[in-house]
Amino acid sequence: METQEELRPYLFAIAYRMLGSVADAEDVVQDTFLRYHEAGVEPESPKAYLATVTTRLAIDRLRSAQARREVYPGEWLPEPIVDDEASGHAEMADSLSLAFLHLLEKLSPVERAVFLLREVFDYSYDEVARIVGKTPQNCRQILARAHRHVDEGRRRFDVSREEREEVARRFLVAWEEGRTEELVELLAADVTIHGDGGGKAPSVPEPLVGAERVAKAIVGWGQRARELGFVHRAAVVNGDPGFVFYGEDGRAVWVAALEIVDGVVVAIRSVLNPDKLAHVRAG
Repeated sequence: METQEELRPYLFAIAYRMLGSVADAEDVVQDTFLRYHEAGVEPESPKAYLATVTTRLAIDRLRSAQARREVYPGEWLPEPIVDDEASGHAEMADSLSLAFLHLLEKLSPVERAVFLLREVFDYSYDEVARIVGKTPQNCRQILARAHRHVDEGRRRFDVSREEREEVARRFLVAWEEGRTEELVELLAADVTIHGDGGGKAPSVPEPLVGAERVAKAIVGWGQRARELGFVHRAAVVNGDPGFVFYGEDGRAVWVAALEIVDGVVVAIRSVLNPDKLAHVRAG
């Protein structure tokens, strides 16, 4: 039987995918263990009990968070997980990407829970129903509805990890050297930059679309960041290629993930809100 500490990364994996926030997920996991100890009972399956409490707490927290996100300055993006943090917390990297988590924002809290528990964590319909307080038939209907929302925005093609890494490498070299024309060739015609500054850091107020516009913007921002003395390195961001800029104190000031499909970059998700980067530091 797994110990509580061995279960912690699994519970974080559920909570983070539910909430898109490292800090909130850690709070939920901490609260879950607190309730477990206060209950004073030994369930037949601690893992099932803890996963249930984690999911229900995450649903409640997401309900209150969604109201705040509706009045959030600019676009809301999930908090990124960088490099070793991702390997430590993620058991299923394909469901960790910022692109995937961004899509889940279309779902209600219960839809999100049903979708994740069934499709990512492989719970049976009976188990999902018990966790979210619905019938198995309800959960089937909820999942079908959630799939329609998610599948609308899902890319239909994928590439191997090796191809993604090669496209990312060429992108980063062209970007660092300011070669805009080469950058355009590595971008989809309708490539989109999503930016989250949270009203606390410069960012695009709404998504920026188009290969030439995106290439010029990203080159200009990179040059400006380097002029300000920030240093950057390539990084794995939520399982995808990306980069991080750090200030002199080692704190991250800009984290970006590249979504690469069919040999080109189709989206860049750029997080600059300092509140969402407090857990990312130069290693």
